[in-house]
Amino acid sequence: MIRLVIYLVLAMAVAVGVLFALAEKPVTIDPPAALAQIDSVVAAVPDEKNVAKEIKKLRKEIDKAAPKGKYIVINPHTNNAYLRTADSVMFKAVCSTGSGGELTDPKSGKKWVFHTPSGVFSIKNKIVEPWWRKPDWAFIEEGEAPPASNSDRLDPNVMGDYALGFGDGYFIHGTLYERLLGMSVSHGCVRLGSDDLKYFYDRVPIGTGVYVL
Repeated sequence: MIRLVIYLVLAMAVAVGVLFALAEKPVTIDPPAALAQIDSVVAAVPDEKNVAKEIKKLRKEIDKAAPKGKYIVINPHTNNAYLRTADSVMFKAVCSTGSGGELTDPKSGKKWVFHTPSGVFSIKNKIVEPWWRKPDWAFIEEGEAPPASNSDRLDPNVMGDYALGFGDGYFIHGTLYERLLGMSVSHGCVRLGSDDLKYFYDRVPIGTGVYVL
């Protein structure tokens, strides 16, 4: 029973530590102090011989969970994008994220949900003057049949001057509709205004962590 309690406390420490690190306002946390309190609990339960070993292992997990260096935070609930470190916000921008809308192909029944996925990602690639390869849903949404030719899917005019890919076809990119920034209107990608997009592109190397809340 005591082991279960300790696991739960440690899991909460990991979650709270990461959330505090992602918060807009820096928050000072002291994981060693929390772990010291857990150590005192373990010392009072001598029959739990393996607990100390487990705590040492989970201490490493806590360290791994905390973001290192600068990283990007996307908050779809407020439509804000941040470049920050664990203790300071370097830059804050207004963005647009997934609308949450749904689309179904009337012929095949295939369904798409246009949300920005939550989770931990990283910048996989950086592109100058990106071209959008339209997926099937882009044509179905307009009542058109998806073309067989790849060249008929390419559009150089919708993603802005730069794109930063963070996996599974999702990008941080520009938009033709800057008046809609701050609204949840995208098909899942993160849209930024041109000046803000350049700021991120110039300062974010490949491998930078991306945390979508």
